[in-house]
Amino acid sequence: MTTIDLNADMGESFGPWTMGDDAALLQVISSANVACGFHAGDPVVMAQTIAQAKAAGVAVGAHPGFQDLQGFGRRDLKLTEAELTALVQYQLGAFMGIAAAAGVPVAHLKLHGALANMCARDLEMALVCYRAALAVSPDLRLFVIAGTQQQRAAEQLGATFSAEIFADRAYQDDATLVPRGQPGAVLHDPDQAAERVLEMVQERSVIAQSGARVDVPVDTICLHGDTQGAIQMARAVRARLEQAGVQIAAPE
Repeated sequence: MTTIDLNADMGESFGPWTMGDDAALLQVISSANVACGFHAGDPVVMAQTIAQAKAAGVAVGAHPGFQDLQGFGRRDLKLTEAELTALVQYQLGAFMGIAAAAGVPVAHLKLHGALANMCARDLEMALVCYRAALAVSPDLRLFVIAGTQQQRAAEQLGATFSAEIFADRAYQDDATLVPRGQPGAVLHDPDQAAERVLEMVQERSVIAQSGARVDVPVDTICLHGDTQGAIQMARAVRARLEQAGVQIAAPE
């Protein structure tokens, strides 16, 4: 039986400002990527999200991004190697501290937003970020965007990784994501997304906007929580996979 992980970005609220429906998503997913306070979230939200995930039996991972609250971490920033290293280690260290206090193991690390997309295109940048994380936690599992320089960096470092595809994002022919500002970059039809996800899981490939297929490993599927209809899409994807005999579980 095929086993696939479903992950979602969460813990993105800030003080009194609420972002996404984390409680509902935690009933659907098997892994949670928790914002570490730089692109979204704050220490209290981090602690609350980790506690909610623990209660739901969902694995938790650190989700570091650029220090850009106003831009939600989705604006490209040019940082030095030293700055990137400190950026990742600072956020991972904070997350590990709060998780340890809650008695929850840190299951993985996944880069967020523009930081992730830049590392999907730039092997050296991905290597810097992943080396930084592994220097803190050598056995840490990395969630990498399948078929990109993120995956190549993880392979080069000999790291444990899970290859990720996206349920609600359109792909370019090189397996990178269509930029959010372009038409059709984000999918909104739950049934259409669910069928596409099942096809990608069965074919072990990503389906580009052009219709092209790119063969990739498929270990985990990202379900964004901050888009319109996100909960309905998450439920549709899980239901379609389970109907096809796919088991949903976090990586071991």
